[in-house]
Amino acid sequence: MARVERLKEEIGWLRVLFGIAVVTDVSLIAWLVRNAHQASSALRLACIFTIIGVTLGVGWVSRIAYRKIDELEGL
Repeated sequence: MARVERLKEEIGWLRVLFGIAVVTDVSLIAWLVRNAHQASSALRLACIFTIIGVTLGVGWVSRIAYRKIDELEGL
């Protein structure tokens, strides 16, 4: 039973991480849309790369969470 509880706890932490990453991603996109004309090219480029990185991170966390959920179903 300890394995099931551990997996549930890991999924809970991944849910928190996923939520933070999604909110960060949306905030960065909104900032870029609102300030693209005022920001320097370097700042816009940094923001775009950060958005790409955070979006990839969201996908990575999602993939890990689904693996944990599948593992939990197998128990």
